[in-house]
Amino acid sequence: MKIDMKQPILDKNDRLAADNRALFKEKGVFVLDLLASPGSGKTSTILATIEALRDEYNIAVIEGDIASNVDAARISAQGIAAVQINTGGACHLESDMIRRAVDALDLDNLDLIIVENVGNLVCPTDFDLGEGAKVMILSVPEGDDKPLKYPGVFQASEAIILNKVDTMEVFNFDEQAFRDAVTQLNPAAPIFPISATKGAGVDEWADWLRAKIEAFRA
Repeated sequence: MKIDMKQPILDKNDRLAADNRALFKEKGVFVLDLLASPGSGKTSTILATIEALRDEYNIAVIEGDIASNVDAARISAQGIAAVQINTGGACHLESDMIRRAVDALDLDNLDLIIVENVGNLVCPTDFDLGEGAKVMILSVPEGDDKPLKYPGVFQASEAIILNKVDTMEVFNFDEQAFRDAVTQLNPAAPIFPISATKGAGVDEWADWLRAKIEAFRA
């Protein structure tokens, strides 16, 4: 006899995610779920995105970490509402966690919520949060072979941010091989090469996100 524990968990999560999605639609809030490994520059990318869009949109951030509130504190220091979720060991965020987090936010006065998921290239892809889009961040030091090793996260993402592009020569990153691998897995996903800390390429990424927000609100 085989007992499938995963599907009932996912079914419950998906039901709650549908409720979240309906709430976000009602309030006109676009939700972006950022997936990445630890150290890829998720928070730096979020800060760069905020800087590019804060004059146009009211933004909040939900930070997912196993422990600590370090990243939420960095966001709050920029005058942006931030809610910290500590999973206590869980390797991903789930839709009920997001619902509890947004209860602490003023959805009537928000346009964009950026969710920084727990640093992991596997588990978060299975869990719908009710988001408008999942986007993955890969940093150059992680290597150009990651699409081959972790295909699921590339397939689940609507766009790919390639961060720390200023280090390509240092890490012998083969950008063309990376692009070819991503295209095979997800030909519709645009790739945005950026350096979040230096600002390079952020405008192009922000333009894509702006278009997603406006389409959602139309």
